Amino acid sequence: MLKTTVAFCIGLAFASAAQAQVNSQDLKWGPAPAMFPKGATIAVLSGDPTKAGLTTLRMTMPPGYQVPAHHHPTTEYVTVISGDLHLGMGDKLDMTKAAALAAGGFAEASAGMNHYAWSQDGAVLQIHAQGPLEIVYVNPMDDPRKK
Repeated sequence: MLKTTVAFCIGLAFASAAQAQVNSQDLKWGPAPAMFPKGATIAVLSGDPTKAGLTTLRMTMPPGYQVPAHHHPTTEYVTVISGDLHLGMGDKLDMTKAAALAAGGFAEASAGMNHYAWSQDGAVLQIHAQGPLEIVYVNPMDDPRKK
C-alpha cells in the first residue's frame, strides 16, 4: 500500500488553513494531491488529512472527471453539494453500473470497499474520513502518482 501523506504536504497552500467554522466563499482551494487524477481541487474544512483523526474536505470535480476503482483504509462519507456524482462499487470503473447522485445525495464506502466515481457535468463534494487520507488503486497502473 502506498502512503500518501507526503503528497498532501507538497504544493498544497491549504494544508494548515482548516478552520472550525468557515463560509464557502472563504475556503482556501488548491490542487488535489497527486493521488487524485489531475483536474480536481480540494479545500480542508476541518482536521488535517495528513494525520490521524477525523477530516472534512470539499472537492471540486470538473466535467468528465473520473476516479478509477480504488479503496481507502478507513470508511469514506461523501455528500454531493452541487452537480452530479456517479458512484459504483467494484474493481473497475463501469459507467453502466453506478448510482447517479445529485445535490444533497450521500454515499458511504466502507473501509477496503473498492469503488469508483465520475462526474458528467462537474461537482462539488464534501468528504468525511479518518486520516491520514490514503487511496489504494485496484489497478496500480491507474494510480496517477505512477504516470
